[in-house]
Amino acid sequence: MALVTFISDFGDQDHYVPAVKAKMLAINPQLNIIDLSHHIKSFDLEQAAFILKASFRDFPKGTVHLVAVNTTGEMTQGYIGAKLEEHIFIAPNNGILSLLADKEPGILVKFADIHVQESSFPAKDILAPIAAKVASGAAIHDFGGPLDQFKKAMPRNPKATREFITGHVIRVDRYGNAITNISKELFDKLNPGNFTIEIGRERLDRLHTGFGQVDLGDCFAYFNSLGLLEIAINHGDAGSLLGLRFESVVTIYFNP
Repeated sequence: MALVTFISDFGDQDHYVPAVKAKMLAINPQLNIIDLSHHIKSFDLEQAAFILKASFRDFPKGTVHLVAVNTTGEMTQGYIGAKLEEHIFIAPNNGILSLLADKEPGILVKFADIHVQESSFPAKDILAPIAAKVASGAAIHDFGGPLDQFKKAMPRNPKATREFITGHVIRVDRYGNAITNISKELFDKLNPGNFTIEIGRERLDRLHTGFGQVDLGDCFAYFNSLGLLEIAINHGDAGSLLGLRFESVVTIYFNP
């Protein structure tokens, strides 16, 4: 299957998204192009990485993922292809791929100068043709040579001791649910049985498994399908009502 996912910070009010798709379809009209999101905040690598990380493993192995976020910024050091967990990523070398997984890519290629012409629209002129050709059967090695190291971005990891875990909100979704970077794996490793979750002025001392366990308007915490602690209000906007936003602090205190 010639499958390409496409994520960008282009929005949907301009010609950028259809122009990139047209470039790929001109190469292979049989491509199946799946839009992940084009509403990434401009240049926001962390938001794009969160959506990619949360979804790419659900696609078939061998899927090509075209990443067009901050493609022309100062952070970008050329353009690369990477094979990570049997998925192929075509992206700017700006650190975004380092936020997707703890492991290093199995294959890492820097695209050669012959494929990287001067362009004010590299997503269309550089990345789209390579993504289309790789999805159609070409190897990423066909477009460049090995790269020993790619640009790294610093992930936000929670701080943990036997007494507490302090993490941050990494995403407030469209429902106002606040997703944190505190994983169930870390919580289960440290939890002695009694705990208090502190979010601003709110205190919670139990976990639920979903919205059906609480009444309308109740604030609660649960580990979501990604294995991350999430703070929500049933049929309410936790982000607005609790004053939560990106990087808001969430702390779990363990009670002996």
